[in-house]
Amino acid sequence: MQIVHDLKNQLNGLKLYATFLRRRIEKSERPADEQETIGKLINGLDRTADDLSTIVRYGQPVELKKQAGVEVDKVLRGACAGFAESGAQIVMEGSGSIQGYFDHFKLADAFKWLCAGAIKHRQQNEEGAGEITVTAKPEDSGRVLVEWSGLRQLDHDPFRSFSGSDEIKLALAAKIIEAHGGSAKFIDRKFAVELPLSES
Repeated sequence: MQIVHDLKNQLNGLKLYATFLRRRIEKSERPADEQETIGKLINGLDRTADDLSTIVRYGQPVELKKQAGVEVDKVLRGACAGFAESGAQIVMEGSGSIQGYFDHFKLADAFKWLCAGAIKHRQQNEEGAGEITVTAKPEDSGRVLVEWSGLRQLDHDPFRSFSGSDEIKLALAAKIIEAHGGSAKFIDRKFAVELPLSES
């Protein structure tokens, strides 16, 4: 934990210098590509700091504050809504409220990272990026199945690979789902999440 804290301090120092340099470049009317390069450097430092925070969260136990009556479909809609401008059309299927015993905020984080991961891994077609369909269906077993379909075939398990920012977040999403007594899998070009609706 202390090592990550020290690394984040170093990254913040680098970001400070890069921000100072960007301001000087803007004032001296340097070429646009130099300003763009500094912008990319600052964005990269921000992503690295964010990844370090996610790794720290992954390394810690998931402590849940569950509440009864959390509406899975409502949490899911909120998580998917933030990706409307990504070029992916996310379609919600299913009707009626699906309520369960969950930590609303941690479940919202997990769904948000699953939406982001689905968009990254969506199927490409001749017109460009394909549509992502998100469904939530209650099952007879007292569980709910949530699926993100429209993904391309992958040659690895995106919930266990840790290969990049999005998949670090997918690993943490899976850990949150598992802490709720559920499972997260990549199967048949889908993210498939199963969650128990009652307290386990």
